[in-house]
Amino acid sequence: MEKQDVIQLIAEVCQDDVVKEEPNIDLFDSGLLDSFGTINLLVEIDDRFGINIPITEFNREEWNTPNHIAEKLAELK
Repeated sequence: MEKQDVIQLIAEVCQDDVVKEEPNIDLFDSGLLDSFGTINLLVEIDDRFGINIPITEFNREEWNTPNHIAEKLAELK
């Protein structure tokens, strides 16, 4: 799992390539990700990378940018 794979997945879930250009964009503040999108993202991470993240362990402050998400997944892998 490469960082660009994670960012590509986030771009697909958010349906916006801006996350590729701005990997430090806050996905929640910018409106790119909401509660439904978060669930979709977690399901896609599990399907694509085999990493199961319970919603109870998903902290918006720690998972708010593409870079943070890639870092957290690298720690969990």
